[in-house]
Amino acid sequence: MAILGIDEVGRGPLAGPLVVGAVVLPEDEMEWFAELRDSKKLSVKKREALNEVIINEAVTGLGWVSSSELDLVGISEALRLATRRAVKSLKGLHAVFSQIVIDGKVNFLKLTELEKYVSTMPKADDLVREVSAASIIAKVARDHYMYELAEKYPDYGFEKNVGYGTAKHLKAINEYGICEEHRRSFEPIKSMVGFSRSLNSVKNVVKNTTDVGLRGEGAVSKYLERLGHKIVARNFKTKFYEIDIISVFKDTIYFTEVKTRGSLDFGGGVAAVDKRKLDRMKFAAESFMKFRSREFGRFSPILAVADVDGEFRVRDWFTIN
Repeated sequence: MAILGIDEVGRGPLAGPLVVGAVVLPEDEMEWFAELRDSKKLSVKKREALNEVIINEAVTGLGWVSSSELDLVGISEALRLATRRAVKSLKGLHAVFSQIVIDGKVNFLKLTELEKYVSTMPKADDLVREVSAASIIAKVARDHYMYELAEKYPDYGFEKNVGYGTAKHLKAINEYGICEEHRRSFEPIKSMVGFSRSLNSVKNVVKNTTDVGLRGEGAVSKYLERLGHKIVARNFKTKFYEIDIISVFKDTIYFTEVKTRGSLDFGGGVAAVDKRKLDRMKFAAESFMKFRSREFGRFSPILAVADVDGEFRVRDWFTIN
């Protein structure tokens, strides 16, 4: 039974990205499997050596969320976004698996087509070798990013603290202020810079919610058209339901819910698609198919969600049924 292991690195630092690793190990037992464990329990030399082997011999993917994105959406949403990006990066790499194990207690693939394959497990990064491998490649990739960042911002000691709030790092922040890679939503930086989660802190976001929604839908429509979709309708409304975008591609008709998220105060982003919202989406799609069967009866209906950031860029689009 092949397992896709998933783990994150960079949840707690004051600077730098959040990175999620995804790994499917080779089917044949390898000698180096016995060396896999939580990346934090390995020396730098051992991590680097195992990372090279894993990258060369396993199927791997990485999902990144920048510090500015994390400030915008919050840590919980960032974890979901990075996980989806890591899994998405595996597409086309012939990753064959029948189970997904995520380190921790939260299923960050909930409401996606892979949700049913997921098991969550605390300490999986030290108990499940695929998750150990994921923790290693995520740790090494993030560390290398921080080493390069240290050359750009030499005052903060990123080559040693990799963004974590050590005493020397905090002293440097007090002395030199912060750089663009610092997380403004994390304390003590939040108090220092007066970080605000309001829409006013997000560049180019208008206050009118209707305008925000329409601009978000416009961005997603263009995104889908670039993927080859034909847009059937936007902001489709009846007395009983509404659908943000309806599009067709090949033999499938997609019903896309658009979530434009400038900040936590503005609304849910992908996180807002809870069970209640999902039920409404299903009802809308079923109703549309029932009453427009003559035109679209030959298409297979699929629900989808689009995640749009405060600058009206599509961060993610994925199906959920």
